Amino acid sequence: MSFEAIDRFGDRCVSVFHRLTLFAIGGATVWAAGANLLDMVTSKSHASIQDLLLLFIFLEIGAMVGIYFKTNHMPIRFLIYIAITALTRHMIDLVTEVGQHMVEIAVIGGTTLMLSISVYIIRMASHQFPSKSPIEIG
Repeated sequence: MSFEAIDRFGDRCVSVFHRLTLFAIGGATVWAAGANLLDMVTSKSHASIQDLLLLFIFLEIGAMVGIYFKTNHMPIRFLIYIAITALTRHMIDLVTEVGQHMVEIAVIGGTTLMLSISVYIIRMASHQFPSKSPIEIG
């Protein structure tokens, strides 16, 4: 058995692992989103902004998985969007809580600003240095 055959076998194993893991992540995302939506409908009289932001996080994860299946590239911007949305959810929780969380709110705001700037830099860099991928992701 040659090193070339071993490399091809290893590449196939990695590819199969990626696909199976992505199917698992996609399935778990659909399951979690469905369970969250069912909980909203059955136990609450209305959807809160935190609930909607959580559904948006599920949407971004699903989009990220779908883009990976189409392009074999992981869009880092989507991970940053998920982080921004999660920070926003946490900030809303802090603002609605009774108590003083001003420093934590300021830190989360600064972190959100830095992540937003990083998305801008990534978008500008992707326009300046486009990838060789035939499918445009955003």
